[in-house]
Amino acid sequence: MSPEAKQYPSLYPDENDPSNLDEMPLMMSEEGFENDESDYQTLPRARANHRQKGLELLPSSSCCDCLARCCRRKKELKARTVWLGAPEKCEEKYPKNGIKNQKYNIITFVPGVLYQQFKFFLNLYFLVVACSQFVPSLKIGYLYTYWAPLAFVLAVTMVREAVDEVRRYRRDKEMNSQLYSKLTVRGKVQVKSSDIQVGDLIIVEKNQRIPADMIFLRTSEKNGACFIRTDQLDGETDWKLKVAVGCTQRLPAVGDLFSIKAFVYAQKPQLDIHSFEGNFTREDADPQIHESLSIENTLWASTVVASGTVIGVVIYTGKETRSVLNTSSAKNKVGLLDLELNRLTKALFLAQVVLSIVMVALQGFSGPWFRNLFRFVVLFSYIIPISLRVNLDMGKAAYGWMITKDENIPGTVVRTSTIPEELGRLVYLLTDKTGISTLTQNEMIFKRLHLGTVSYGTDTMDEIQSHIIQSYALVPPQPSGGSTSGATPSRKPQSSAPKVRKSVSSRIHEAVKAIALCHNVTPVYESHVNGEPEATEADQDFSDDNRTYQASSPDEVALVLWTESVGLTLVNRDLGSLQLKTPSGQILSFHILQIFPFTSESKRMGIIVREESTGDITFYMKGADVAMASIVQYNDWLEEECGNMAREGLRTLVVAKKSLSEEQYQDFENRYNQAKLSIHDRSLKVAAAVESLERELELLCLTGVEDQLQADVRPTLELLRNAGIKIWMLTGDKLETATCIAKSSHLVSRNQDIHVFKPVSNRGEAHLELNAFRRKHDCALVISGDSLEVCLRYYEHEFVELACQCPAVVCCRCSPTQKAQIVKLLQQHTDNRTCAIGDGGNDVSMIQAADCGIGIEGKEGKQASLAADFSITQFKHIGRLLMVHGRNSYKRSAALGQFVMHRGMIISTMQAVFSSIFYFASVPLYQGFLMVGYATIYTMFPVFSLVLDQDVKPEMALLYPELYKDLTKGRSLSFKTFLIWVLISVYQGGILMYGGLVLFESEFVHVVAISFTALILTELLMVALTIRTWHWLMVLAEFFSLGIYLASLAFLNEYFGIGRVSFGAFLDLSYITTWPFLWKVSAITLVSCLPLYIIKYLKRKFSPPSYSKLSS
Repeated sequence: MSPEAKQYPSLYPDENDPSNLDEMPLMMSEEGFENDESDYQTLPRARANHRQKGLELLPSSSCCDCLARCCRRKKELKARTVWLGAPEKCEEKYPKNGIKNQKYNIITFVPGVLYQQFKFFLNLYFLVVACSQFVPSLKIGYLYTYWAPLAFVLAVTMVREAVDEVRRYRRDKEMNSQLYSKLTVRGKVQVKSSDIQVGDLIIVEKNQRIPADMIFLRTSEKNGACFIRTDQLDGETDWKLKVAVGCTQRLPAVGDLFSIKAFVYAQKPQLDIHSFEGNFTREDADPQIHESLSIENTLWASTVVASGTVIGVVIYTGKETRSVLNTSSAKNKVGLLDLELNRLTKALFLAQVVLSIVMVALQGFSGPWFRNLFRFVVLFSYIIPISLRVNLDMGKAAYGWMITKDENIPGTVVRTSTIPEELGRLVYLLTDKTGISTLTQNEMIFKRLHLGTVSYGTDTMDEIQSHIIQSYALVPPQPSGGSTSGATPSRKPQSSAPKVRKSVSSRIHEAVKAIALCHNVTPVYESHVNGEPEATEADQDFSDDNRTYQASSPDEVALVLWTESVGLTLVNRDLGSLQLKTPSGQILSFHILQIFPFTSESKRMGIIVREESTGDITFYMKGADVAMASIVQYNDWLEEECGNMAREGLRTLVVAKKSLSEEQYQDFENRYNQAKLSIHDRSLKVAAAVESLERELELLCLTGVEDQLQADVRPTLELLRNAGIKIWMLTGDKLETATCIAKSSHLVSRNQDIHVFKPVSNRGEAHLELNAFRRKHDCALVISGDSLEVCLRYYEHEFVELACQCPAVVCCRCSPTQKAQIVKLLQQHTDNRTCAIGDGGNDVSMIQAADCGIGIEGKEGKQASLAADFSITQFKHIGRLLMVHGRNSYKRSAALGQFVMHRGMIISTMQAVFSSIFYFASVPLYQGFLMVGYATIYTMFPVFSLVLDQDVKPEMALLYPELYKDLTKGRSLSFKTFLIWVLISVYQGGILMYGGLVLFESEFVHVVAISFTALILTELLMVALTIRTWHWLMVLAEFFSLGIYLASLAFLNEYFGIGRVSFGAFLDLSYITTWPFLWKVSAITLVSCLPLYIIKYLKRKFSPPSYSKLSS
């Protein structure tokens, strides 16, 4: 519940109160709670509850309401009345129709970025230490040693953020300044997308984006309907048919829209993109015209007009459009590795403070001990090296560069450079099917036709073609009255049971004809005549080369394309008729009497047609096998064959027909029309009327259509599964489609069961279903969005726990918001890293919510790939992106981070030893320049060359994805590995300092030169010890650093004295070259490094890590 709901129970019904359950809307996001209060006050029961609770809460419930309203700040969304073409008549002020994706503006940029940086303990700590240097009594060394690295880190971050912001700003500007035609009393005017207001009449051309949510008033298409593409809204690539409001479509001319007095009443803006309720009223007609508006009269923003030109009246703009309500705002993503390092720095800080207190305690808290304590803290501040941030940030940039330059995954773009290590820690991968790209190409291919006794596959389609040519050749071309030759029994009115077994030829003919007639496909012709729309049917160009098919589902198109390939072509269709072309070129005309569209409940569609030449009326029906099995006549093969096709991953459709006499049809039509007019239980009555027809249908055939998968999807999913990644598929598709794809893409392996979660609508049903699901072992789960919503409302924890044990989960009919919700659930309940992959605008909120978002540049626009952290061009690239680049980035960053810490801890240990020998004086061991040089020019290159290290070759990582499982446990960087590094640092620091003091007792003046030289050599050797695979650049870096150090020994000798202790005792060059110096430095270095080499050798011999077994 949102915080307000807790604070003011009077405004919100209790979730668990059974009396309120039926009043709860389904989509209950926080916004839902904030917006839905007005509904409850209109319900009598809720109004009564409201009053009583209000009285208990405060003396006056109106005060409480005012308070709530002040606190809520969010503008309440309201239902509205919109007058056509009169924005000035709107009572309210509605939001501006602009798109805004930026995180900051000019004023908030600097504070915003600084806050994001200093939110981290690491950076905040450096800031405090750097500021302390302005206090004279705390000053140790030079200011630049503290401020320069900090300024560098901040500058890099600022520049990076600024570049991102400018890019976002440009993209938004481009979208907002698109021009549209607006209708006014004086004619058309051009208007920018961001200047469109509620009430404007906007004209949208073909292939233009719809700028705001509109009600569809008129179209240039003759049938008063148009197609739109909705892939950026709900991810479905199929086209949707939208219908214009009848009253305005019938007006003689466009200008008449201003001569009528009409308004639209629209419900308040809400999340659900699949529903809308409203009314259209024309006042100046006598009597008034009222039309109800539903989802098919709407044109939502972000969809694209696919046919004709449309005119609509704007009802919602900007933030209130469905597409914006369904996207979440981008968040700043922080990698798990950064959080772990942040934890370790806190531990180091504690150690540092404890060490300082010990030092002051050993001094006996004498004198100004508090000041000394702070000086020690600053002295030991190298325990937490600022170079950690610099090195890691540069490392991340290097990984990003490697990913973009990898030839095996061309076109990959890294848009968020801060989280490449996340790619190596993923446990859940949430993908979306719809994008042509994500798993399927959304291209359907007709694979199989089964007639019960005989089955045709792709290689035997030519037989069907010859049968069709033969059966139509027997029909005389001129339309005749009675029944024609025996080869076309479909023309004869017949009783429901066939008297004789028909020949194969006639059965094929009937099946093909049924498939060619029973669908919702419209052929569209690109006109060649100067872009003028076609004038009449007669001169229309029916040639094959410029015909394309449009339908709301790609498998319907596949079926019609197939009938065209075997000789029966759909050439024309409008709301009332269909024309087919036979192989001989003859046109058959059919009147469409009724259409029963496909719904997810009925799982079937039907059509009643009358053939013009014979007057025969036939009812054709096709649908899913579950729905059709009970409707068709008894047969012994349907169930078995459906199972066979489903195992091949084909989508099956059962096709059947029934011949009707004129009387039967008239009787049905009367009942059907009566049902359509009833006010109560309309849908039930209509369904009952249609069901009276759906009895004893004659089974014609079973068809199998395959969804073309993208290249290498199966091996990639296999690879990810073996790497221990659990894959969840979230899709807006129908349950059957989703299940088919899960099988054909091997998301669910062959021998696994699939548990389809039955639709549940209340707590009791959900409880029973979850119990049923709990008894199943190792089976994939398929659940629909609505059922998921119910389960999460009552049994969130139990459901997530069960679902996480499944090898694969498929959620179908998911809204964009639900997808993001599922991602957040996994993050909350499992603590594992999630990755979301998608390619449509509907996946943006899921991609932004996940720890790591990957977008695919599909044919469907780039919205998702722009919002993502990484964008790839094909699904198969994800294997390499995770197994190779993810693995390397994580392993390298872990090694680099710990090494940089080790580098800081060694020098702090030496400082501690030095201070304790010199009577706990808070004096720096090394001068400022040496300290800066140590962390930069002397050791930077070899340490940074760890970025090139790899434990296994890329080929091996892809061959053995099981290696990836180790990474998700996070063993490369944990408190255990960190403690090992601490011990190494303490041991080496102690040896270097004590060794220096013991061996050089007589030349004590030279202790700085000796210990520092040994320190540098130790560091270089330690880098060599850490590296697993050598690269020529690493060798170069080692020798280069050594060279630079030796050169500086010769020229910067005044820095090698012990500061204030040796007054002016400089290092003489003659001394460095003497034997004692050389052997003593070598001895100290050997003692500090050799044991570690021996331990490493023994460890590799007796308990080698998994990767070394492969590489040997």
